Amino acid sequence: MKGFIIIASLKPGHEKELLVSNAKIIVPIFIGATVLLAGARSISWETDHPPVGMCVGECYEAYKVEDAKRREAEAAMLAAASPADLGKKIYAACAGCHGLNGEGGVGPKLQGATKNAIVSMLTQYKNGETRGAQSALMWGQSAALSADDMANIGAYVESL
Repeated sequence: MKGFIIIASLKPGHEKELLVSNAKIIVPIFIGATVLLAGARSISWETDHPPVGMCVGECYEAYKVEDAKRREAEAAMLAAASPADLGKKIYAACAGCHGLNGEGGVGPKLQGATKNAIVSMLTQYKNGETRGAQSALMWGQSAALSADDMANIGAYVESL
C-alpha cells in the first residue's frame, strides 16, 4: 500500500521508502491547497470594485450610501408586501418536505389548511408539543419563527 501513512505495519528498513512515497502525495496537495487559498483571497467578482476588506476611505463611504439605499428599498418592498407574499418567502424552507404547492411529501399535505390551523400547529411545535411522527423535526423548524412569521406562513398556505 504505497502512498498511505501506515504506522502499525512498518517493516524494518522500509521507513525511508514509506516517508518518500507519502511526501510525493502530501506535498503537492499541500502546495495546491496553499495556492488556491492565496488566490481566493484576491478574487474580486466585480472588476471595478476592490477586493473584500480593501474598501476604505471614499470607497467605504460610497458603500455606506449604496447600502443605505438598498436597505431602504428592501424595507419599502417588505412594507408593501402582503402577508401571503412574506409567507411565500419563508415557506421556501418548508417546501422540501411539504411540497412547493403544499401537496405533501415527506411531510403532510398542507393545501386546504386555514391560516389559523397553520398558526396553531406551528405554535404547538414551537412549544415542544408532539403532533405526529415528524414532531422532532418540526420543533427545530419552528423554533426561530416569530408570531408574524407563523401568521405569514399561514396566509401563504391558505392561498395555495
